Amino acid sequence: MIEAVGLTKRYGAKTAVHNLSFRVRPGIVTGFLGPNGSGKSTTMRMILGLDEPTHGHVTIGGLHFRQLANAPRQVGALLDAKAVHGGRSARNHLLCLAQLSGIPAGRVDEVLGVVGLQGVAGKRSKSFSLGMGQRLGIAAALLGDPQVLLFDEPVNGLDPEGILWVRNLMKQLAAEGRTVFVSSHLMSEMALTADHLIVIGRGQLLADMSVQEFIARNSASFARVRTPDGNDGEREKLTAALTAAGGEVHSEPDGAFRVTGLPLPRISDVAHAAQVRLWELSPHHASLEEAYMGMTQGAVDYRATTDPRAGLHVPHVTGEPPTAGRAATGLRPDAHRAGAQQPGQAHPPAAAGAPGPTARDHRDSEDEQR
Repeated sequence: MIEAVGLTKRYGAKTAVHNLSFRVRPGIVTGFLGPNGSGKSTTMRMILGLDEPTHGHVTIGGLHFRQLANAPRQVGALLDAKAVHGGRSARNHLLCLAQLSGIPAGRVDEVLGVVGLQGVAGKRSKSFSLGMGQRLGIAAALLGDPQVLLFDEPVNGLDPEGILWVRNLMKQLAAEGRTVFVSSHLMSEMALTADHLIVIGRGQLLADMSVQEFIARNSASFARVRTPDGNDGEREKLTAALTAAGGEVHSEPDGAFRVTGLPLPRISDVAHAAQVRLWELSPHHASLEEAYMGMTQGAVDYRATTDPRAGLHVPHVTGEPPTAGRAATGLRPDAHRAGAQQPGQAHPPAAAGAPGPTARDHRDSEDEQR
């Protein structure tokens, strides 16, 4: 079990983690969520003894990481998949780690098979794709067959098959009674993988509860209702009836209703009593992403703004030259060229010091007009 008590970490004037307390229990997958810059990576580094807390402490099985005997056999971690010497092969990289921890060499081939890299075990890691690097990092975490595992963004760069494999692996490790602590930004994947959530924002604890409880507390479910199209009378009648019954009715862009405050059977009874036909009556349960966004909205440090140039681009029409700036100036496509002739102007204006049109130029122009 991992236990953090009053964990605080400051870097100069910046407080990355503030008075953070939580427990990560064995036998379940615990998800670690929070916006960018919220302190997740710093917290994991303090758990592994890579950063020293300013205040508070964090223990693994009651001991600080540095007090653990042969820590790699008790704790496995993937924090940075790129923390590999690129000139070493996958097998040699794992073999070095095994020798440092007194792990039999045969375990190297076992974990290579577990992560699916046995076919490229002899290749240098610098030639690996992002997903292959993630698999190698997971293999290193599993090398000592530890009881406690920490993974920071383990599905980053993996294809759908790899993501499914990681999901099943996490569940399998937890089912064996291990402590599994996983950080990720993929809400849809975390909803399928985690049993419990620890959510932080700006270094402080926001939630410590099961996935189901987190969704229920931080989102509102509603019923989606639709009446026959083109019958405004029935829509108005149903809206009035549902409101009188204690529900809140909001129109959707596609013409349906969003009804809150009433269960589905009650909505059906109200519609039947009002003699209104229903084309749709379906429940909508909020997703983990919706609940997470609702809770962490005020803890986001990096927000995007609208591009001031958005909408200024003029679509190029096939067969016409590009006309950048045409919409803004109202000029013809050739108006921006130096000395371009404007309507009603016989000749372009002469540059300073340059000779103007000669009498011969005027005669040539008259001949062309004839």
